[in-house]
Amino acid sequence: MPGFSGAIAQKETLRQATRQGNPAAQQQYQAVLTQHAQAVGQCRQQNWPQNQAIWLRLYPCDARPGAVDQILDDIVNRGYNEVYLEVFYDGQVLLPQGNNPTPWPSAVRSPGAENLDLLAETIQKGRQRGLKVYAWMFMLNFGYTYTLRPDRQQVLARNGAGETTTTTQIDGTTLNDFGESHVNQGFVDPYNPLGQQDYQALLNAILQRKPNGVLFDYVRYPKGLGSESVATRVKDLWIYGDASQQVFLQRATNDRGKEFIRRFLNQGFVTENDVKQVEKLYPEQKAPFWQDEQVLKPLSTISPLGETLQMQLWRLSVAHAQQGVLDFLGNASRTVQSRGIPAGAVFFPEGNRRIREQGFDSRLQPWSLFPGSMEWHPMAYGVCGNASCIVSQVQTVVAQAPPGTQVIPALAGTWGRATNNRPSLESQMQAIRAATPQVRSVSHYSYDWLNPQTTQDRKFCQR
Repeated sequence: MPGFSGAIAQKETLRQATRQGNPAAQQQYQAVLTQHAQAVGQCRQQNWPQNQAIWLRLYPCDARPGAVDQILDDIVNRGYNEVYLEVFYDGQVLLPQGNNPTPWPSAVRSPGAENLDLLAETIQKGRQRGLKVYAWMFMLNFGYTYTLRPDRQQVLARNGAGETTTTTQIDGTTLNDFGESHVNQGFVDPYNPLGQQDYQALLNAILQRKPNGVLFDYVRYPKGLGSESVATRVKDLWIYGDASQQVFLQRATNDRGKEFIRRFLNQGFVTENDVKQVEKLYPEQKAPFWQDEQVLKPLSTISPLGETLQMQLWRLSVAHAQQGVLDFLGNASRTVQSRGIPAGAVFFPEGNRRIREQGFDSRLQPWSLFPGSMEWHPMAYGVCGNASCIVSQVQTVVAQAPPGTQVIPALAGTWGRATNNRPSLESQMQAIRAATPQVRSVSHYSYDWLNPQTTQDRKFCQR
């Protein structure tokens, strides 16, 4: 907070004195927290953006006494009024070991910390400081630890070669622009009932801690590397899990349609010979039929592809893959919204691209069909040396969002200087405000990026 350097220093002194058991300092500290909460709240009301959020991951070392207080104080000092706290990522959950009703291990597994609830603590301490704390959680990426469970193999997403996202040829050592590796990924079949049940149990446990909202990330399939980043054949799609195949066959409205879907899945194509054979099998049925655009929403967004039988089946396969994502998201978002708090979806603006004549981005992220009742959080991470490509991504999303949708761009970078060929955060924000004045909230990825040295200390308990 500009002009508050003295108050910030005083707050830190009082925080340290409170840790040492000084009751007078504790009372003063609480008073300062209230004052700063009011100051930031007033600042955000009077200045754009009205909501400024930061993405935050906690580490086991943050379980040390006073660590969460220090982090949240720093976030308030920087003028943020919302925190997106990561609660499910890399196959682990921010729930205490002693109260973890999920198939995933707890992120904090230190001896003596079995009952430590970092999620509940951060939500409660955030509210003390006037911060809204959202739970930020992965969705279809259940993590590598989940893929190791013998009792969950049927939940995993599979492609036409029978591979899972951990057995396919993905370079696990390759880091993306944000330092994240493929090595911890493990995607699941969104149609699988057991996977849905596991996720619902996790979501219910998160909601018991009463966050201010929930954000869903990885609302998509994995992005392949190189040529694998484009899906051009049905066997490229992650729809070969038993549950997904079963639902796909049920999309046929007659036996002839079901037989064509089965052959297309198994062979990867259909031929004139297949047509003749199926006609002989079901001579009384004049044409193959399957669900239309009214039932299978993504079909309406995929323009006809020459509309031969082969192209119809390819179009139907892509729509089926996308519908699984939409259904999974819809179930989770309704659970959140039934508690009277917002649900949001995090996505890549380019994650639903059509590529060349019949190819699609392998993530198949159907964000243009996400419900307008949800918050939309596009990751505007474009890199072109200035803010133009970032603004273009935000404009694309705003143009396709239903009227009244709250679009909250997520921006990557740092304050005051350009990094990795991206302009400073303030430059990005100014450009977005000028181009899309209806956008009133933004978020910054991430707290770790803004505090690289502190992050190293937090990861390895050096302070």
